Amino acid sequence: MFWVASEARWPHLRANAKHPTIGQIVDDAMVAIERDNPSLKSVLPKEYARPGLDKQRLGQLIDLLTNIGLGDKESRSKDILGRVYEYFLSQFAGAEGKKGGQFYTPRCVVRLLVEMLAPYKGRVYDPCCGSGGMFVQSAEFIEAHANGNGNGGKAKSQISIYGQESNYTTWRLAKMNLALRGIDCQIAHGDSFHNDRHPDLKADYVLANPPFNDSDWRGELVRGDKLWKYGVPPVGNANFGWVQHFIYHLAPTGLAGFVLANGSMSSNQSGEGEIRKNIIEADLVDCMVALPGQLFYSTQIPVCLWFIARDRRNGRFRDRRSETLFIDARKLGSMIDRVHRELTDEDIQKIAGTYHAWRSDKDSPRKYEDVPGFCKAARIEEIRKHGHVLTPGRYVGAEAAEDDGEPFDEKMRRLVAQLREQTADARRLDEAIAANLAHIGYPPDGGEKL
Repeated sequence: MFWVASEARWPHLRANAKHPTIGQIVDDAMVAIERDNPSLKSVLPKEYARPGLDKQRLGQLIDLLTNIGLGDKESRSKDILGRVYEYFLSQFAGAEGKKGGQFYTPRCVVRLLVEMLAPYKGRVYDPCCGSGGMFVQSAEFIEAHANGNGNGGKAKSQISIYGQESNYTTWRLAKMNLALRGIDCQIAHGDSFHNDRHPDLKADYVLANPPFNDSDWRGELVRGDKLWKYGVPPVGNANFGWVQHFIYHLAPTGLAGFVLANGSMSSNQSGEGEIRKNIIEADLVDCMVALPGQLFYSTQIPVCLWFIARDRRNGRFRDRRSETLFIDARKLGSMIDRVHRELTDEDIQKIAGTYHAWRSDKDSPRKYEDVPGFCKAARIEEIRKHGHVLTPGRYVGAEAAEDDGEPFDEKMRRLVAQLREQTADARRLDEAIAANLAHIGYPPDGGEKL
């Protein structure tokens, strides 16, 4: 239950918007909210009374927000404040550019991860949770699938949320983001590598978007960590440190889905290839998805999704041992502005539906089939032949060309005739150009000007 005392409610702030002490009144409201909601202790900003802040402008802002309609009654009941909060997060991420990636993962990428893993119930963990988008989408997923789903058709979330974030400001954003939606959580502040605040947690689902190719993770201080079952990650890149952290925190039947830079699928530098090989040979890699570029505010490079399963014969789905699904989604998505792309609802359903059909989800409406250029189920023997490289493009092959029904011999005769005609046209154009040049005194043979 989220409680807001009378002195912290909007009518009180609105009534005092033009008062010279409005800054202190807002700070007092923040204190009251933290007092009555222990989960927000030390989270809310209390800096509105500082001398450098224009109190008249602050009051004008309160008046402006007061006059903004938040939709009809139905819209207000659908997490409108949470959606506004997320909108501003996305706008700030766009304005911050590369720094924006520290706290915001594009909604379409989070939705894709959640739709593929389908976390109906259990423990959900994100050790680098940013502003908490993975948790919000997990809760929304359950509500959206409220009828006939894996949690007994109940819209109320049956997931327990655990997370950690190293950046203090971003941790506060996550706490506020989840509080606005009434989502109970255990989000800790700290570095997951050097101060794991959930050391004994075994999660049913891990969803994460760790920093790409992080070279500043102080890997030299954790060389002997118990997490490195599949090999010690290089000091200069945390990618496979994160992968092994996710695996370590998975329950015996747990599933993980996470975002990594494309280099993680093929790199052989500093022992990364050997670590990837060991993870593959341990039969943990369930699915690989190559995403299109320009999805992220923090980088224009394309990224990939990894899906790890602790036990691929756990009874929830078919036995998938020694087999991995590869999906090449690089051609999907639509540009929403000059530099950013988004996956549409249809794109997300196409990718997630392919994964669910392949692993034989009980509610999957279709049977899985390989689609050249898009998806391929590969045996581990084939992956070994490719040197344990996990780039989907190596496995899915080329997209099948559409048959236009024209016999090959007829098509070739038509094309050759068209080529001859175009060559003749080019010859006539060359002669016309040469004549025009000669007419104005510039012969094309390179002679002196006439």
